[in-house]
Amino acid sequence: MPILDVQHIEKHFGATRVLEDISFSLEQGQALAIIGSSGSGKTTLLRCLNFLETPNQGRILVNGETLFDADDPATQRESEVRKKRLHFGLVFQSFNLFPQYTALENVTLAPQLLAQERPDFKQNKKAILEEIRREGGELLGKMGLSDRADHYPHQLSGGQQQRVAIARALALKPDILCFDEPTSALDPELTGEVLKVIRALAQQKTTMIIVTHEMAFARDVADQVIFMDEGVIVEQGSARQVIESPREERTRQFLSRYSEN
Repeated sequence: MPILDVQHIEKHFGATRVLEDISFSLEQGQALAIIGSSGSGKTTLLRCLNFLETPNQGRILVNGETLFDADDPATQRESEVRKKRLHFGLVFQSFNLFPQYTALENVTLAPQLLAQERPDFKQNKKAILEEIRREGGELLGKMGLSDRADHYPHQLSGGQQQRVAIARALALKPDILCFDEPTSALDPELTGEVLKVIRALAQQKTTMIIVTHEMAFARDVADQVIFMDEGVIVEQGSARQVIESPREERTRQFLSRYSEN
């Protein structure tokens, strides 16, 4: 059984059809790269998976559980949406760190808020918060940022801020970690340090969906690649098949334009 099963997702904004009949599945421990031109629907797809947008049609299942069904209003209740978002960690293009909090505070904020809903929180508040801080520090260590835990975002480079954002997404222990063009806001010299972290996560068999324009990275890291164009999946398959030997003419044209740039 796949960890993620996306069935016939559609999303419209007025008369504009942004996603049409999107279906794919993802196995535990796999990395999926989504490539395509700007405006092809990649980011909207991630936002639908994270319930930041509501699809007009389709179903989303995680570990066999239906999280969203366009034909079932019970799956769309606002009270349930926050819980469902916990299945997905999202790393945005532009960091989105809280400027008033340190790196460690950014990583631990959401787990601390969730911990307050535990029935034993008042009884064991000190121990629970200490454990959250310890786990947050360990995540920053894995990002190579142990010595930056008490730094504020403005004291960090762009690459360091994005690594804090990755640690923050991991802090909630999501089933699937999603990246939306994680290097697009970075200078070229800082891109490598973020890609190195994502490579390490792939080697650790972290289940991931990566929207990226880094073709060589997608080829080397992803277990499968989806190419999107004008809101539809044009081609999907293994990374080397889609990027090195695409079957579809639209895929070949996209990759040819990319190589020319």
